[in-house]
Parts: sequence; C-alpha cells; structure tokens
Amino acid sequence: MRRHRSDHNQAEIVKGLRGYGVSVFILSNVGGGCPDILCGYRNKNYIIQIKRGDVPPSQRKLTPDEAEFASRWNGQYDVAHTLEEALIAVGIKKK
Repeated sequence: MRRHRSDHNQAEIVKGLRGYGVSVFILSNVGGGCPDILCGYRNKNYIIQIKRGDVPPSQRKLTPDEAEFASRWNGQYDVAHTLEEALIAVGIKKK
C-alpha cells in the first residue's frame, strides 16, 4: 500500500479549524481511502476529505479508494477545498 501524501492546504485548514475550537485528529496517513481528518465540534463528529482548491477540477476528484470509502460510509462525509468549506462542514458557518 502506498503512503498517502496530504494536500498542502491541510495544515492551514487544520489550524483554522482548531482556532474555532474544533478538535482535529489527522487521519491522512491511514490510507485505503480513509478521509484526511476527523473533527469533533459541539459533541458531534465529522470526517472531512481535504482536496486542493488551486488545481483544475479534474485534479480535485476523489481517488478510487476515496470514492469507494465515501460510497460505503453510512455517516457524514464532506470534502473541503478551503477552510471556509471545512467550517461549513462542521456547522460553524452557513453555505
């Protein structure tokens, strides 16, 4: 199994979420399509796959492993390209 590389915006998004009081656990090295971060906010858990927003849409797609994980996951699952999208995913900001 190849090692997963985290997107360059992951650190910025994680730092921003933590600044809003969100607990963040990094999962990006788990592999197998597992999302990049597990977040806890107001007694709820959120999983977020982080993708780069500064690349063409064709390069933002989920990998086959990520897509399979997302299709089989029976809980909340979001993809965020920016801190703003991550804040929306955990319910801090509105769309």
